[in-house]
Amino acid sequence: MNRRGLILSVLALGAAGFGGATWFANRPGPVAEAEPVAPELAEAMIRPYSPILGPADAPVTIVEFFDPACEACRAFHPIVKDIMAEHGEAVRVVIRYTPFHGAASEEAIRVLEAARMQDVYVPVLEAVLREQPRWASHGAPAPGLILQVAATAGLDAEAARTQMLAPGVVAILNQDRADVETVGIRRTPTFFVNGKPLDPFGEAELRRLVAAEVASAQK
Repeated sequence: MNRRGLILSVLALGAAGFGGATWFANRPGPVAEAEPVAPELAEAMIRPYSPILGPADAPVTIVEFFDPACEACRAFHPIVKDIMAEHGEAVRVVIRYTPFHGAASEEAIRVLEAARMQDVYVPVLEAVLREQPRWASHGAPAPGLILQVAATAGLDAEAARTQMLAPGVVAILNQDRADVETVGIRRTPTFFVNGKPLDPFGEAELRRLVAAEVASAQK
C-alpha cells in the first residue's frame, strides 16, 4: 500500500474525508489530540508477559497491536525502529499479538514465542517480517516455511516445535485475543502512545505523538 499516496489524499480532501481510504487508515481527518484510554481498559493494554522492545523502564510506551502476517505491520516496522533510535532510552515498544489473518498469524506468533524462550526474539522477528511475502500467504500458508525462515535467524527449529505448543503460549494467544476485543481493535497495526490512541493514523502523526510524549516526560 502506498502510504505517501494516502497522506497526499488526506491533505487534498481535508475535512471532506475520503471513501477510498485503505483498510488500515480509514478514519476522518485531523482531530484534537486523543485522551488516554479509560482506566478500566488500562490493564488490557499491557500484560506482564507482553514482549518489550527497548528499555523496560522507558518513560514513553508505544503499544502496538501487531499481526506478523499483516503487510501494514511489516511496512511500519522500520518506522517504529527509527522512532526508537531517534529517542534512544526514552521509548519502548510493547507488542500485543493480534492474529487477524488466521492460521498464518497464529503460527507466526507461536514461532515468535518460541524464539523468546530461546532468547532470539528480535532477530527472528526481523527475519519473519523480512520474509513475510514468502510464508504469509493468506489463502494457503506453506506449512513449516516460517520455521525455516526463523531458523536462519538462530531459532532451534526442532526445539521450537515443542515450545510452540506449550500451555503458556496458548495462554498468551488466548489472553491477547481477549484484550483485542476488550480494547476494540479492528485493524493492524493500531498504536497507543502512553495510553493515547493514534488517531488520525499515519507515520507523521505517530512521530508527532511520540515526540510530544518524550518532551513531556523530560520536563
